[in-house]
Amino acid sequence: MAPRDPAPAYKAIRGSPLEVDKNLYTRIGLSDARELVDSIELPIRSGKAFLVPRGHICRISTKYGPQVGDLNIWSKDNPRERFWASRTRQLHRSHLTTFDRLWSCLPYLRPMCTIVGDTLAGYNDDVGGRVHDLLGTRCDPYVNQMLSGRAFDFHCHSNLTRAILPFGLSESDVHDVLNVFQVTGLNKDGQYFMEPCPAKPGDYFEFFAEIDLLCALSTCPGGDLSAWGWGKDSDADNMLDCCRPLAIDVFELTDSKLLEGWEPPQPASYTGFHGIKMPTFEAEGSRM
Repeated sequence: MAPRDPAPAYKAIRGSPLEVDKNLYTRIGLSDARELVDSIELPIRSGKAFLVPRGHICRISTKYGPQVGDLNIWSKDNPRERFWASRTRQLHRSHLTTFDRLWSCLPYLRPMCTIVGDTLAGYNDDVGGRVHDLLGTRCDPYVNQMLSGRAFDFHCHSNLTRAILPFGLSESDVHDVLNVFQVTGLNKDGQYFMEPCPAKPGDYFEFFAEIDLLCALSTCPGGDLSAWGWGKDSDADNMLDCCRPLAIDVFELTDSKLLEGWEPPQPASYTGFHGIKMPTFEAEGSRM
């Protein structure tokens, strides 16, 4: 008897806010009518924050071969609005690909960007691992110290923290990431696993900015995750050998017709104040 395939909890039915105009985003993703406005080569075990204006495209690519990158995203104008990994996972899937969107946190809840290009789309390995992970989160020095007893300042959490300082943000603004190019899954006992990154030189992950974005990317200190571990199982030299830079390119679309039918998304329309009725001062007969 074949196992039952349960229905997703959130469906992108016709007319739903989860439904995307695939013709529009395919047109945007495939168009050569774009001009490079920013280009960054991100060194190994480092982080960089950068801007992606509304209506622009950002491409993250493995120029030199497999390498995992940890991505954070904020609204440029209001960094309290930031990427919400867990809700994005519920609304779309555990591993993102073309036409999926990265949603912002409450009370804003709107798509911050839409994925328009993914050369690893459809990747699925022999143990059920998939790529562009939302199951896990960034590596950090706190867990590393707990498990290995050693301090290390170049985990993704630390790289992202340093990267956003020039923009007036701090460690508390770093949030759960999209692990770009990272292959993960859950084993038969529901435990999180990681597999080596399958990206080849020139593979890329590309998204369209729905609003003005501040982004930060870290080149994971585990590199392509082909040699990682904790404590006695950790081999720092081998991990360093599998680290490579990542490339970041930001493009402006040069053909306005590409965006016909597109409008920047607005924040969520809920204004119910969670059922809270605010008290009002009444002057007559009032006492201190």
